[in-house]
Amino acid sequence: MAIPTETVYGLAGNALSEEAILKIYAAKKRPKFNPLIAHTNSLEKVSQLVQAIPPEAQLLADRFWPGPLTILLDKKSNIPDLLTSGLDRVAIRIPNLSLTLILLENLPFPLAAPSANPFGYVSPTRAHHVQDQLGETIPYILDGGSCKIGLESTIVGFEAGEVVIYRLGGTRVEEIEEIVGEVRINVNESSNPAAPGMLKSHYSPGRKLIIGDIGGNLKNLNPETTGVLSFKDSYDVPLQNQVILSKSGDLDEAARNIFSALRQFDRPEIEVILAEYLPKEGLGKAINDRLRRAAV
Repeated sequence: MAIPTETVYGLAGNALSEEAILKIYAAKKRPKFNPLIAHTNSLEKVSQLVQAIPPEAQLLADRFWPGPLTILLDKKSNIPDLLTSGLDRVAIRIPNLSLTLILLENLPFPLAAPSANPFGYVSPTRAHHVQDQLGETIPYILDGGSCKIGLESTIVGFEAGEVVIYRLGGTRVEEIEEIVGEVRINVNESSNPAAPGMLKSHYSPGRKLIIGDIGGNLKNLNPETTGVLSFKDSYDVPLQNQVILSKSGDLDEAARNIFSALRQFDRPEIEVILAEYLPKEGLGKAINDRLRRAAV
């Protein structure tokens, strides 16, 4: 089934069942070397899945759970290797959506829930996005409305006394550093990821995407067959070919709109998409990361 969270919709199954995990991989056509995130509703349940919760992890959990933060922790033996792609750490988070928390509270197991879309494509932020892409392959979609964050969770882990960010996402780097001090960012794109969301090519809108000077690039293209994805400015292309993420320049609003915006260009008449990087602050860093991976 598909479930809503505050980040994106997830394709959910029993995180302790290899059979359920295999069905998730099959439905998404996701490579099995790409680990999944386990979702639950309380720290008590988290403690049943991991060896220990280090002090830094406890501080982050106290501040950001429920919320868009995933923490990598040493797993217990009840966690299938298939969930973690054979790695010793499991990615866990407590989502911040009351409907999903009620569901998790009433389940005797955590849910593995990667984004509910075919592997590599744009993540879904509304129930109808899931229906459009996976409706025939899954039995049920729990409709929680539009996702209020619109970007996947930030993923953090701990190496040799350092707090490391493996994926930029819905929890800002600046907020994390307020709690644990300076962090190391390790979001290097990889074919052998140490955490979910680290693959080089991802979030594809199904069209070539060029990031840079939109106005300059547009001079060499046909505006009738070009999609324009801008932060706050408009350009001389047909109205239906342009999406402005936030006319007021609000990065939170831009984050909520980025995946829906990319989907709007998956149309036969669009041959190429022009986009631009956003300010490198707050959620702008995570949005830029998604654009960069979509352009590969």
